[in-house]
Parts: sequence; C-alpha cells; structure tokens
Amino acid sequence: MAWSVFTLRKGNRSFGSLSLFLSKFYFILSRNFVYLSLHTSNPKTVTKNMEEFSTGTDPRVPAVKLDSKPSSFEEVPLEAASAAVSEDAEVDKDLLCPICMQIIKDAFLTSCGHSFCYMCIITHLRNKSDCPWCSQFLTNNQLFPNILLDKLLKKTSARQISKTASPVEQFRQALQQGYEVTIKELDNLLSLLAEKKRKMEQEEAERNMQILLDFLQCLRKQKVDELNEIQTDLQFIKEDINSVERHRMDLYRARDRYSVKLRMLGDDSSTRKPWSSSMDKNNSGIVSSSLNIRGGMPAGNLQNKKIDGKTQLSGHVSQRKDALSGADSQGFNQSGLSVARKKRIHAQFNDLQECYLQKRRQLANQLHIKQESDKNVIHREGYNAGLADFQSVLSTFTQYSRLRVIAEVRLGDLFHSANIVSSIEFDRDDELFATAGVSRRIKVFDLSMVLNEPADVHCPVVEMSTRSKLSCLSWNKHWKNHIASSDYEGIVTVWDVTTRQSLMEYEEHEKRAWSVDFSRTDPSMLVSGSDDCKVKVWCTKQEASVINIDMKANICCVKYNPGSSNFIAVGSADHHIHYYDLRNISSPLHVFSGHKKAVSYVKFLSENELASASTDSTLRLWDVKENLPV
Repeated sequence: MAWSVFTLRKGNRSFGSLSLFLSKFYFILSRNFVYLSLHTSNPKTVTKNMEEFSTGTDPRVPAVKLDSKPSSFEEVPLEAASAAVSEDAEVDKDLLCPICMQIIKDAFLTSCGHSFCYMCIITHLRNKSDCPWCSQFLTNNQLFPNILLDKLLKKTSARQISKTASPVEQFRQALQQGYEVTIKELDNLLSLLAEKKRKMEQEEAERNMQILLDFLQCLRKQKVDELNEIQTDLQFIKEDINSVERHRMDLYRARDRYSVKLRMLGDDSSTRKPWSSSMDKNNSGIVSSSLNIRGGMPAGNLQNKKIDGKTQLSGHVSQRKDALSGADSQGFNQSGLSVARKKRIHAQFNDLQECYLQKRRQLANQLHIKQESDKNVIHREGYNAGLADFQSVLSTFTQYSRLRVIAEVRLGDLFHSANIVSSIEFDRDDELFATAGVSRRIKVFDLSMVLNEPADVHCPVVEMSTRSKLSCLSWNKHWKNHIASSDYEGIVTVWDVTTRQSLMEYEEHEKRAWSVDFSRTDPSMLVSGSDDCKVKVWCTKQEASVINIDMKANICCVKYNPGSSNFIAVGSADHHIHYYDLRNISSPLHVFSGHKKAVSYVKFLSENELASASTDSTLRLWDVKENLPV
C-alpha cells in the first residue's frame, strides 16, 4: 500500500504528510471531546486530565499548552458549540442550521468545517456546488457525519426539556431511565397522589357547583324580570279588556236606544191611521156593547171583533219579521267585514302586539284622554292614552284592504326591460307628473288628461333624453320648471322642463346614484345618495358639493325633512335609517333599527313622521322627534 504525500492548506497552515495530518486530527478530536465534557465534569479534574494527556509520551501527539480560547480553525466548530452549551443565551443561535435557521437535525460536517442539516445541505448541493457559509467548492463526497455535534444536540435538547418539564414529567423520565424506588417510597407517593387527587376533585366539584349556581341565579333573575314584565303587560291587558267591555256595552245600549226611537218613529207614521180607525171601531163597539147590554147583543158582532183583533196581531208580527230579516242581512254583511278585518289582524299579529305593548308601556303613566266637547261622541272614561292611540292605529290598519286603480299609463311593452319605470314625481301643484327609468328618458304627463281621457297609450307633454339610465327624480317645490335626476353613472342633473335643457350637472359620485331630493324650504338645496357610500348636499348656485357625508354602507334613498332644510333621512343597505342634522354631520341624530334587510325607500309624511320601506317586505313608521318606532 503506497502512501501519497499531499499538502493541505488553510491560511498560513500546511501539513506536509499524511501521518502529520492524522496526528493533528487525532489531537483535535481528543481535545474537543474533553471540552465537550466540561458542562458535566469538575473543571479542576478536566484541566488536570487535559494536562496529563497533552504531555503524554505518544510521539504522534505533540505537547500543547491548554488555552481557554481556540487558536486554530480546526477547533472552532466544536469548541464554539461547547461554549454555547455553557451559556443558554447562545445555544439556540450557535446550534442553528445556516440554511433553514432551525436547530440542526442529523448534523453533517463539510470539508471546510461547517455543519448543516443533512437534508438542507443535500438539497443545496443539488443546485450549487459550494458551501452556503463560505462559498468554498463542495460536493456530496466532502460531507461527513458530525457524530459529536449530534450527541451535543441531544444532550442540549434533553437538558432544555428537563428545565421546562413539570415535576411529574421529570419523575416519569427518571422512572423510565431506571431510577430505583422502594416499595415504601412508592406507597407514600401513591397515598400522597391519592390525597392530592381527592383535593383536586373536591375543588373542581366546588367550582362546577359555583358556576352552575351563578348560571341558575342569572337565569332566575332574567326570568323574574320577564315574569314581572309579563305580569305588567297582563295587568294592562286586563284593564283594557274591562275598559273595552264597558264601552262596548255602552255602545250596545246606545244602539238599542236609537233602534227603539227609530222603530217608534216608524210605527207612529205607519200605524197612525189604522190605530185611529181601530179606536173608532172600539169606541163604537163599546157604545153598541153598552146598548146591547141593555137591550141584547147579536152573536155575529162578537165574532167580527175577534177576527179584527187577529188581523191586527198578524200585521204587527209580519212587520216585526220584516224588520228582523233586514237587521239580519245587515248584520251578515257587517260580520263578513269583521271577518276580513280579523284576518288582517291575525296576519300581522306579532307586529301589532309589539306596537300595542310599546305604546301601552310608554304611555302607562300618562293622564287619561280628555273628554271631547262634542256631546254626540261617546266619552271614553277610563281609556288609557296608550290604548286609545293603539286603537287608532288598529282601526286605520284594518280600515283599508286594497287600492283602487283610477288611471293607468302604458309606456309600451310591459315585459320589455327598457320600459321599467324607476321613479314617479309630481310637481308642486299636482298638475304634472314625470316618469323616468332605464329608457334614458324623462317623460312629463298632464295628470288631468290621464285621468279624464282614457287611452291605451298616453303621450307625454314633455320628453327629455339623458345619457344614462335614470334612478330617481325630484321636482322643485318652488320653481315648477326645475326637476332633478340621478342616474346610473353617478351624475346628478338639474333640468329645465320648459326649455328641455340641463341647467347643472354634478359628477362627484363615483358609483351609481340612487336618490336625489330637493329641499322644500330652500329651493336651491338638494341632496343625493350613491353606491359609493356617500351622501352629498348640493347648491344650485355652486358647482361643487357643499357637504359630504361618508357612510359605511351603500345609500339607497335620501329625503329632506319637509319642515327644515337642516335635517335629512338616509335609508341605507345596513338595514338602518340614519337621521342627520346637516349642521353637525359627525354623527347622526338618530339611528332607527328594525328592518331586517336594506332600507330601499324613506318618505316624510309630516315633519315628525317618517315612513320607510325595505326589501324585507315591510313598511314601518317612525317618529323622528321622539326617536320612536310608531
């Protein structure tokens, strides 16, 4: 076997022969092994052994002086690891793989002295042939297992686990490692553990009982509050039932009195002549009877008197039957109407119940309704204000059941999408009305012509073309020839109906504008809402918006309060109605909640009453002054 002489260079160092290289490598491994045992051995003993080992008689190992700091490149990797073991703050940093930056797993050492995870360095060498740390040329054949570093990592991992492990885990590990325990010690431990277990179970049971008790007490409080509320509501209902029963009996008595008076008037007019003739007959009969008593009475006269009495009695009975049959027919019609109204009540029973309880609770402590001055109206003593208010709501709700069509305007094919009408708006005098939609046209009709001249297709008196589909119209209530429109492009336009030309165009909205409305108190102000979640207030005397309100949801409808240009109502896609004071737009005055879907339309019925429509198929009425749902 031939030995080849080669030279290894690293910096200024060189090994001239293989034997010298092996001796140096053996010395490095031996010295590093001693350093790795520093964390468990006595430092004095280690130092003594190190000195004895370094001054040995083996000619292959030169004597060296023990130095705490490494002076050669071969000593750096493992000595740095041993130093890292001595300081926990440096352990994680020095034991990380330079490639994956995780603790090294299956450590492999390169010929240049750097350690990596096996999979990391293999994957790297598939793409490049250099060391990731120093960029020196490197191949798979120049990788060697770093067994000592693996042992160091295992010991470090075990030491870290022991530091963070619980006493129970440490005891379990000790038993697994073969730690000897006597039977007496085991009995003591078992009894201690059993006592600890019983104590923990007792504490756990107490905690569970306390949690259950807290829940039951909270539930009882909630149910007691609900019971008190229900009892209060039942008391209200009982009082109202008694009050309604009293007033109903009063109505029945009054009806009976009126019916008796009418019957008496009818009897006087219809039976005056028969009654006088019968009286004459009776008088003559009395005279003749007195004469007959004196001188004798024939039998035929007595029979005639019986027949006349039967005839009169049968006449009265027939009249009474006719009156009863008429009353029955009238009562049947009224009962049919009552059934229809009851059906409407049952269809909206939950909403009506909520309305009744709300009004009754709010007005429970108010004074009774004052007696009306009109003597013909039956006074309702004992009526609560909330009950009277709800009665008006219920009567109005059940009074009407359908809408009657008085006129119809046909704009073409009903099933063609281009004929969809998005908005209808009347002028200030209710003489003209305008329609707009996806046909990109504003058509103005004469209301009197539509009502009085039925035709299949009505022709508009004015027609204006637009660039985009229209979503809403608003007629100026002061200037009759001005009308505003909003379109799908987000443009708000003010038109002159007389000249058929646009006066102003506002293009600040970034998305479709759904609604526009003129102020009734200030004819130069108008407001618009858009899908860009913005409400903008405009002035016809300026080219830009004067107020901008940013909201979190799409705007479906905006309306001015008819009594003031400072207040607007905004229907939003967030299911709420926002009521703003334009003098302070930082937050709305009121937010009305109740709809379950987007609020598609709002309209003021008066200065304090606001109606809203939603895609949840409900209509709601609100009091903007009192901030209450009506």
